[in-house]
Amino acid sequence: MAAENPIESLQEEATCPVCLEYFTEPVILECGHNLCRACISQCWEGSDTAASCPQCRETVQQRNLRPNRQLANVLEIAKRLSLQAAKGTGGGGVCGRHQEALKLFCEEDQTPICVVCDRSRGHHTHTVVPIQEAAQEYKEKIQAHLKTLREEREKLLGFKVTAEKRSQEYLKQTDTERQKIVSEFQQLWQFLEEQERLLLAQLEKLDEEIVKIQNENITKLSEEISRLSELISELEGKCQKPASEFLQDVRSTLSRCEKGKFQQPEEISPELEEQVSDFSRKTIVPLETLRKFKDTLLSALETQIGEPQAAHRQVNVTLDPDTAHPNLVLSEDGKSVTRGDTRQRLPNNPERFDSRACVLGCEGFTSGRHCWEVEVGDGGCWAVGVARESGGRKGRISRSPEGGIWAVEQCRGQFQALTSPVTPLQWRRIPSRIRVCLDCDRGQVTFINAGDEAPIFTFPPGSVPGERIRPWFWVWDTDTRLRLRS
Repeated sequence: MAAENPIESLQEEATCPVCLEYFTEPVILECGHNLCRACISQCWEGSDTAASCPQCRETVQQRNLRPNRQLANVLEIAKRLSLQAAKGTGGGGVCGRHQEALKLFCEEDQTPICVVCDRSRGHHTHTVVPIQEAAQEYKEKIQAHLKTLREEREKLLGFKVTAEKRSQEYLKQTDTERQKIVSEFQQLWQFLEEQERLLLAQLEKLDEEIVKIQNENITKLSEEISRLSELISELEGKCQKPASEFLQDVRSTLSRCEKGKFQQPEEISPELEEQVSDFSRKTIVPLETLRKFKDTLLSALETQIGEPQAAHRQVNVTLDPDTAHPNLVLSEDGKSVTRGDTRQRLPNNPERFDSRACVLGCEGFTSGRHCWEVEVGDGGCWAVGVARESGGRKGRISRSPEGGIWAVEQCRGQFQALTSPVTPLQWRRIPSRIRVCLDCDRGQVTFINAGDEAPIFTFPPGSVPGERIRPWFWVWDTDTRLRLRS
């Protein structure tokens, strides 16, 4: 029965009775029926001349097939009308194949289809429901999933808040401990400096007493030596005279020789010697106590920060020119770096630092313990440490653990660890050689004064992530030169 809707009636007239889709290259038979050229060719396959119409079964001649151009034009008009009708009704879209409104939903293929698709071979055996009915059913399913997902999100947000709160509490505790340690060591340092000044002042007084006695003794000895020299000269002259003249006043001469015996002065008075001995006895105990305290402290620090530094393997580090900032000048052997006055014309490859005057070492480490030494000289502005290989190279990178850098810095009289915020380091004299010790397995970096083996600073275990880590260097001014020791 014909459809009541004119557009649907037009769609039916534009539909091939064989494939049930819009005509493709429509042809008209002698009986007056229209079919797709491909459909009629398939039906007549194997027949040479006469064949029957698939719709009315009337015998027709194959050679009399003629294109139906008017029907092709009507077909285009039907497609446009269907598209306009679908847009006007606010439907859920148009079928890309038939230009029909998507009013149905195929359960098997899980996709919206049009009425022409429903009558085609591809869908005629499938379960098809109205699209609004399918939308309602799937909305209910999606709403159920949404409820579960929202509950899961709320749960995760709760975990996040709890974790952030716990982290802040831990960070507050570590900051309190940091301040306590800095304060305690500052007090200890002040106490030791004060004791050093007192002991050195006492030694200076003893030095003054010893020098005073030494000068007095030298003066006396010099005077006596001069007197004896005069007497010896006089006696030598007297011995050259004739016997009669020589023997004159011989008693007085002998008396003067007897008086010439000089009593050697004491080099140090008993009182002063007692002061020196008493000072030595008094300082032996505190100095020995300090030595024991130093040994105990170093042992405790080794236990706190990990293995002794001797466990680290010395590696030969060279500088990577592909990462060097254009202002940095590297030596031919790749062992030293300075900052030039002008920016070099170098390729802006992804590995190169373009804002911070940094350079990485060629070597990278993912496991084990490794160390290398850097000569930093006196003064200047510099920083040495390690960096994540995946860290940023372009723009204003953050020189901190958050930016993937763990280092110590000396600049403008400030010696500090590049924590966040920075940690001032208490040193009377900044080291001229620094040993960088990387423990990949523990995620820890330690800096050692290579001159006296004294610890400088340690980024605690777990600070450095378990990924490829490379040596890192920063040079600020032209007076600074960093050199790697082989």
